[in-house]
Amino acid sequence: MKNIEMSVEGESLVLKIDLSKSFGPSSSGKTIIVASSEGNVTVPGRSEKIGLNVYRKP
Repeated sequence: MKNIEMSVEGESLVLKIDLSKSFGPSSSGKTIIVASSEGNVTVPGRSEKIGLNVYRKP
C-alpha cells in the first residue's frame, strides 16, 4: 500500500492518508496518485477487503 494507514476501532475502519504526498502520474497520465491500496487488501483482523485509490488533477 502507498500512503494508507488502516486500523479497526470497534466496528469502524479508520483510514489515515497524507493528502500532501504524491506518487507521480497515473498510468493514463490524467491524474496524480496520492494514495493506493494497489489492489484489494484484507482489513486488519477481519474478513472484509478494501480497494482504494486517492488521486487529484494535475
